[in-house]
Amino acid sequence: MKRRLPLIALLAALAGPAVAAAPRVDIVIRGGTVYNGANAEPITGDVEIAGDRIVYVGPTRRTQAAQVIDAKGQIVAPGFIDAHTHPDSYIRSPDAKERLNLPWLAQGVSTIVIGVDGYGTPDVAEDARKLMAGGIGTNVAPFVGFGSVRGRVIGQDDRAPTPTELAQEKALVAKAMCEGAYGFSTGLFYPPQSFAKTDEVVAIAREAAIRGGMYDTHQRDESNYSIGLINSTKEVIQIGREAKMPVHIAHLKALGVDVQGKAPELIATIEAARKAGQNVTADQYPWLASGSSVDAALVPRWANDGGYPRLIQRFDDPATLAKIKTEMAENLRRRGGKESLLLTSAGMPWTGKTLGQMADQWGLDPIDAAIKILRVADATGKEPAGVSVASFNMIDADADLIMRQPWVVTSSDGSNGHPRQYATFPRKYQVYVRERKVISLKDFIHRSTGATADMYRMDHRGYLKPGYYADVVVFDPVNYAPRATYVNPRIPSVGVKALFVNGKLALKDGATTGAAPGRALLRPTPKNCPAP
Repeated sequence: MKRRLPLIALLAALAGPAVAAAPRVDIVIRGGTVYNGANAEPITGDVEIAGDRIVYVGPTRRTQAAQVIDAKGQIVAPGFIDAHTHPDSYIRSPDAKERLNLPWLAQGVSTIVIGVDGYGTPDVAEDARKLMAGGIGTNVAPFVGFGSVRGRVIGQDDRAPTPTELAQEKALVAKAMCEGAYGFSTGLFYPPQSFAKTDEVVAIAREAAIRGGMYDTHQRDESNYSIGLINSTKEVIQIGREAKMPVHIAHLKALGVDVQGKAPELIATIEAARKAGQNVTADQYPWLASGSSVDAALVPRWANDGGYPRLIQRFDDPATLAKIKTEMAENLRRRGGKESLLLTSAGMPWTGKTLGQMADQWGLDPIDAAIKILRVADATGKEPAGVSVASFNMIDADADLIMRQPWVVTSSDGSNGHPRQYATFPRKYQVYVRERKVISLKDFIHRSTGATADMYRMDHRGYLKPGYYADVVVFDPVNYAPRATYVNPRIPSVGVKALFVNGKLALKDGATTGAAPGRALLRPTPKNCPAP
């Protein structure tokens, strides 16, 4: 006798296998043109986020989500990683809104590298704690800086360290690496770091190397101020070779009229080291004007021995002043002349004018005008105020060739008074991808995301992959554009529809959401560190 199936079971059998319940996630970014951060062609599909992680990247599927972002016609990519930044006036501001870091968020940047040019504090753990307690909009990846270390141990003096002082410098770098720094940064162009010989730098860099760090440098000479661009690049390579660590050259360039056109020789020098098995990389900003200061651009390094008060004393000595002025005149020629320096400090009488224009206005020689500006001191009397400049010193041929190298990633070197702080990534996209077609869109994205994360060995960042942190940008391929200019450098970029940082919506339609989801991305404690 045949058994009859209950009616419900019969209907279920006729309907076929049960349809699986749709997965539930927090956010779906739906229907965009998705670049996953690798140097690969995009797909059209979805990115799904649960908590602070990406859980799915692929063709559109049936998913239940608390929030859906319509990305049709938009580009979806990993949040951009800025390889070299100076964001202190934002991330360390007493104003919580400023700490959201709008200049970078509006560009689609989710992670910034800090402590570069030798300015990173050795107190990495305490600094990270303060940043997280205050709330920041972007992730930060810290370096420990030679300038901070040398200044703490030796001060501003032009001399070699004693054996005891060298041991103290090394101990500070070891401490910072054990607290999570990514490596050791230098700015050997700037005093007091410029006073250090190569062997001092190597000895200290080894402390980072044995703890898995990299060497990141504003090299000693990007022009022909001292040892010259090519010899300076060879010094960088030597430091990495002797310290046995990867080296990364910040804002690679050929600066000034005497070295313009040397990019092929510069690149060949680096390629030779890479072919010999050395790990050498670089970053670059897409601007022909660097950001500097009147003193850094013009004053000879020896005149800064002892710091700003000693510089002013030298200005007051007629014989020394005459020597300084002679060298300043040569440095101004090297930079391209009086019209090549645009004075950019906010709120000063000379803001938006060239050094030449101010010299004419005051009836002074350009060097005397520069010294007049340098005599303006801040409230402490220790450092010059209002001396920022945009220095027009590069040419397209060099910048284009450097940008095409696969080992060069995107950076802003973003600092107050220069539009690169607000507009680097959209400028690179609009000018070098869309208008001049120097690089492709997929290359721009790869070398602003995945390639950068790989160079710095950032954990689960830089790619749109399941299990990776949900740093995701959605931007309009037509309207993503810079708005900041050299004269008006503080105008946010436009065209970012949404930016997620660690799974939280930090920017929507160009405006901050009020969320502060950024984190201090500290490296795991190396094995050769003392137990906490």
